[in-house]
Amino acid sequence: MDHPGTDQLPTYADVEAAAAVIEGIAHRTPVLRSRRLDELAGCEVHLKAEHLQRVGAFKFRGALTALSAFDAAQRRGGVVAYSSGNHAQAVALAARELGIPAVIVMPHDAPELKVEATLGYGAEVVRYDRYTQDREAIGAEIAGERGMTLVPPYDHPHVIAGQGTAVKELLEDAGALDVVVTPLGGGGLLSGSILAARALAPAARLYGVEPAAGDDGRRSLEEGRIVHIDPPRTIADGAQTLHLGELTFPIIRDGVAAVLTATDEELVASMRLVAATLKQVVEPTGVLALAAVLSGAVPDVAGRRVGVVLSGGNVDIGRFAALVSDD
Repeated sequence: MDHPGTDQLPTYADVEAAAAVIEGIAHRTPVLRSRRLDELAGCEVHLKAEHLQRVGAFKFRGALTALSAFDAAQRRGGVVAYSSGNHAQAVALAARELGIPAVIVMPHDAPELKVEATLGYGAEVVRYDRYTQDREAIGAEIAGERGMTLVPPYDHPHVIAGQGTAVKELLEDAGALDVVVTPLGGGGLLSGSILAARALAPAARLYGVEPAAGDDGRRSLEEGRIVHIDPPRTIADGAQTLHLGELTFPIIRDGVAAVLTATDEELVASMRLVAATLKQVVEPTGVLALAAVLSGAVPDVAGRRVGVVLSGGNVDIGRFAALVSDD
């Protein structure tokens, strides 16, 4: 298959190509419904259950797409990636599936569940301090020293195209939606979702939701440029990104209705609700989009058909229990 260059904006054709690449390897995750959830949200909610994806997150889609595009020399040289956890696990598993060596740069405060899973998939893990060190510089240094190919967590056309397959499936399985809402960190999922929605549901409004403590995406749209922030302190560890990407920003700028935020308290309430009504364990980052729908932050959803991506479920069960406890 043909692939865009690593500095080219992907298109819906790339999302279709990615879907063909990952078919039979990535899961086609279910779309969950709950009458109780519909009542609370005041709309018809269709939940794309990416917490049930391989590695427990949508990230496997993009990682598998990107690594499948490696040529023979790149496969021999190996892959390096940086991530707080879900992209780490995704690249590690995709590399194992394809027989590619992998080194993953992870912060010291990454959830141990995610670190252990990454090691379990056979990757080497290099740790760093997210508050004092630059993961992008560390990743680039390792790539240069070892002759490895760097696959960033979101700012890469193959990654974006792969992530777009989640909303492609959502729209195919749920039918046309009026609104689609996804979590937002660096923008890989949201930008891929925009590509899919433009083609399959052009009238749908797209929203990204980031942690209130890290609203660089919202500010970037307001200022018309990529805004960089300090590491945000939030329980949504999968969205502690510092900026949007050179590729994800223009797609989001041109295709999103708005970028919204959710507080940590709203994330906990949504985790509790999903566990109680749907019996599903979703991590804090994974409920960003749902939290915005339930809080009323997403405008004009009353009576509408709303697609929501639950992006991941990788949370230590003890931590999950502590967060959702009523104590």
